[in-house]
Amino acid sequence: MTAPRLQVSDLTLTVGTGAAALTLLSGLSLTLAPGASLALTGRSGSGKSSLLHCLGGLLTPQEGTVTWQPEGAAPAILSAAEEGARAAFRRQHLGFVFQFFHLVPTLTALENVAFMAELAGLGAPRERAEAMLEAVGLADRRHAFPETLSGGEQQRVAVARALVHGPAAVLADEPTGNLDAQTAETVAEVLFTQTRVAGASLVLVTHDAALAAQADRTLALGGP
Repeated sequence: MTAPRLQVSDLTLTVGTGAAALTLLSGLSLTLAPGASLALTGRSGSGKSSLLHCLGGLLTPQEGTVTWQPEGAAPAILSAAEEGARAAFRRQHLGFVFQFFHLVPTLTALENVAFMAELAGLGAPRERAEAMLEAVGLADRRHAFPETLSGGEQQRVAVARALVHGPAAVLADEPTGNLDAQTAETVAEVLFTQTRVAGASLVLVTHDAALAAQADRTLALGGP
């Protein structure tokens, strides 16, 4: 039996203190198989992005564990690791896609993608970046700076950057939330197709029911 790529057990996250304390996640457990996709849905404030940040080691839960099992590597209990170890794990095994792209404005599309490969310590970073930009349909825009790219093009660069180092999983927070409907559909197709091609698991936060429906599973947080 194949081990889960991700296992979350009894996760509890509270933000704030005293009377202002708010429990966003309580006793949450889930598993995700290698190469599978999961959409996190729910109303604003239900804890979707906070859960994603816990999965990526950007937030530390008060209780529970987040365990990743990258292929060919030892299991990593990210929720119990020190910050340096969490950062190293992210560089090596996780890719991130955000609503507002977060590309480095002074770097070209090619340089933005290659930089991620360099951070992961991979050889031939520019060649890897060129291949990924071709995969997302942007080979002819590789020397363009972010300010000259459309929103959809920037997000496709972000997808290429998230996948260039061969991560175990991609974590995407509202990846189409800043795009018009037609562009969002194109980006969604690229995101799902390229994660499948790479064999990477995908966890995405979205308010878009059509986008969520493309995932293998959906987890609604905070009730209907």
